[in-house]
Amino acid sequence: MRHWTVERIHKHNFSNVLAMYELNGISMVRNDRTILSIDHLEIPTHELTLILGHNGSGKSTLASIISGLVKPDAGTTKLEGCDLFTLSERERAQRAAFLPQKLPASEGLTCRELVRLGRFPWRGLFGRWRAEDEAAVDEAAVDEALAATGTAQYAQSYVDDLSGGERQRVWISMLLAQASPVMILDEPTSALDVRHQYGTLALLERLNRETGRGVIAIIHDINLALRFATHIVALKEGRVLFSGGAELLHSEENLRTLFEAPVKLMLHPDPPAAYTGGKKQLPLDVAVVCE
Repeated sequence: MRHWTVERIHKHNFSNVLAMYELNGISMVRNDRTILSIDHLEIPTHELTLILGHNGSGKSTLASIISGLVKPDAGTTKLEGCDLFTLSERERAQRAAFLPQKLPASEGLTCRELVRLGRFPWRGLFGRWRAEDEAAVDEAAVDEALAATGTAQYAQSYVDDLSGGERQRVWISMLLAQASPVMILDEPTSALDVRHQYGTLALLERLNRETGRGVIAIIHDINLALRFATHIVALKEGRVLFSGGAELLHSEENLRTLFEAPVKLMLHPDPPAAYTGGKKQLPLDVAVVCE
């Protein structure tokens, strides 16, 4: 198994690796209720894939499955053709980095200490750090992860002393330090104000574009999806409503069916170049709900 430092990640183009999640016959049932049922779904691991859907549509369950944290009741989940749940916890962590919506407590940790933990994700955040890990930490990779998210100046600050947006960037630094070819984030913008929501997605878009590292994230805001996504998975009532290229969002019918609301698409009057990224070939729309 190769171990990539962040420097090597910038030099190595992950998009050259033909990697994809392939899910078949997935079923998850809880309390006699089917919360996820997927006949077939493919998710590329070199794009910026955003997962959309109502609360309770199965988004977080899907993220937990593809991150290897939760095994479905039935079906197969393959990554690069390998059944994800035949791999060890360490092997899964080396293939995909996961950030949950509810972040673990970080009390008493500096930003640098938190990012260093990303070098050994299979240890868990607390209680399993070993003495030999201390000598094995790639400090250059930690430095590069902090620099890549613009948080190097906070290295010695306590995580809990930062603003919500700054804190989220440090957690993303930890994912970078993990050096996995794909990052999975469950609602990374949910607790942020509008400015930091856009800043977080812009950061993820840049990391995806510059390194080829895949990003799979759950979000609720359709306008963020319109601006940043290159691939979409839309879930409704535990099933895939549509999936594929971001152009699928340029259908009012798709959006109205997904959100059960009278959505209207309009061209952005002044699209900011900083957010067009790899989507220059698509019109930059704004979605509004009409009364």
